[in-house]
Amino acid sequence: MSQPLIRVRELSFAYGEGDFRLSIPELDVARASSVAFIGPSGSGKTTLLHLMAGISLPQSGRIDTDGVEVTKLSENQRRAFRIQHIGLVFQEFELLEYLSVLDNILLPYRINPALRYTKAVRERARAISSRVGIEDKLDRYPGQLSQGERQRVAVCRSVLTEPSVLMADEPTGNLDPHNKGKVLDILFDYAEANATTLLMVTHDHDLLERFERVVDFKELIS
Repeated sequence: MSQPLIRVRELSFAYGEGDFRLSIPELDVARASSVAFIGPSGSGKTTLLHLMAGISLPQSGRIDTDGVEVTKLSENQRRAFRIQHIGLVFQEFELLEYLSVLDNILLPYRINPALRYTKAVRERARAISSRVGIEDKLDRYPGQLSQGERQRVAVCRSVLTEPSVLMADEPTGNLDPHNKGKVLDILFDYAEANATTLLMVTHDHDLLERFERVVDFKELIS
């Protein structure tokens, strides 16, 4: 049996002095699998993605991703690991308002010297944008886009680096049914073609049949 891509053990996390606490004794995510996280708002689904990506650190416990103990890395090491290995789609999109759509998609290649920016990368960015129907908006700025268009820019950026893990936080929340299908197709097609692990937080139970595994936070957290 192959080792899981992501291993979570005895994880404990809390925000300052607040009431929120996340405690996960054990969670394994298989390599090249697709997993949906569901559960009530505020149960910790987004927090878990942030912990797995090394954006936040737990008070205790361990997270390993692809053989790397993420919880032992420094902040700079976690950032470099994240840019090279993880594609992220945030709820708030995290687009830079002063950059064009194309430059937002290309941003990981602009900020990390470990990623080599080439003509092929630029062509891949254009091809991905065409897949989700924003190829005619590459010269615009985020403020000139609808919420759904901004969401699709974030999805394009997440797959451009060809990551081994895709983490998406409600990536279809602002999309109509037609564009929801486009975004899901690009995420699943990319994951299947590249043996990539796909993790998605969603409240849309109509999407769950597309996933190999559904993790309900009501049952996961202790």
